[in-house]
Amino acid sequence: SLSLVKNPYALGFSVGAFLYVAAESAIYVWMPSYLVCDATTLTATYDCYTEGFSQTLAIYSVTAFFILRAAGRFVGIWMMSHFNWALVLMVFTGAIVLCFGLGLWGGKQLALFLTGIFMSVIYPTFNSKGISCFPKHQHGSVAGVILFFTAAGAAAGPFIMGLVSDANGGDAKYGFMVATGFAAVLFVGLVYNYIKNPTKERLAEIE
Repeated sequence: SLSLVKNPYALGFSVGAFLYVAAESAIYVWMPSYLVCDATTLTATYDCYTEGFSQTLAIYSVTAFFILRAAGRFVGIWMMSHFNWALVLMVFTGAIVLCFGLGLWGGKQLALFLTGIFMSVIYPTFNSKGISCFPKHQHGSVAGVILFFTAAGAAAGPFIMGLVSDANGGDAKYGFMVATGFAAVLFVGLVYNYIKNPTKERLAEIE
């Protein structure tokens, strides 16, 4: 498995998984705090929940996000069956960057929920396409490499976001700026993937 990290295809899909999961973790780790926190009422422990609608929204925000992500699977299946997978990933990741940007700009209640729809197809596609770039006897090893980077993204993403937020007075908005950066880097990579299509010959060889 470690030797496969040197392979550009395994590394490319693994880094993509890392960036995606690092951005996704912003939603299920920090979204409740971001939805109800105001920079003028923050404390070092993010203890800024308010009564009423804001508190209710925060409580159910992660549930709503995952419901939309589950619904997005059906949207993704339809998209993948009608369009180039590289195009779908590029467009959906661009939409995630847009949603994060809108969430930071002011439309966070709606924009951050909508990321669930656009995030729904990205990781499964990374995983399946990454494995498909290798012979069957290497599928387990490649899956292990991608899973390692997935776990690293889930651990490093919220940690880095927390550090950045704490360094800026505990405002979760700055953590979401970090997540937006992760998503933006991923989008650039997927633009390159769509234009250059580096896996085309590799997939043809395996098939």
